[in-house]
Amino acid sequence: MRREACLACALRAAVGTYAIVHVGFAITEVDEAEAERTLAVLRAMAGAMAGAVEAELGEPLPDPAT
Repeated sequence: MRREACLACALRAAVGTYAIVHVGFAITEVDEAEAERTLAVLRAMAGAMAGAVEAELGEPLPDPAT
């Protein structure tokens, strides 16, 4: 998902970089494979807890087919 984030804590991060974001701050970069693994776990959780995940994120997880 795409979010606006402060890059002050992850100095090498730039627009288009995959990153772990916590409370609006990019805290570390991750490669595309790690980002895909993380999204797969979140999607699996969403299947079991769809309402809770959507409430936390404010929107549904992106569909992997798109």
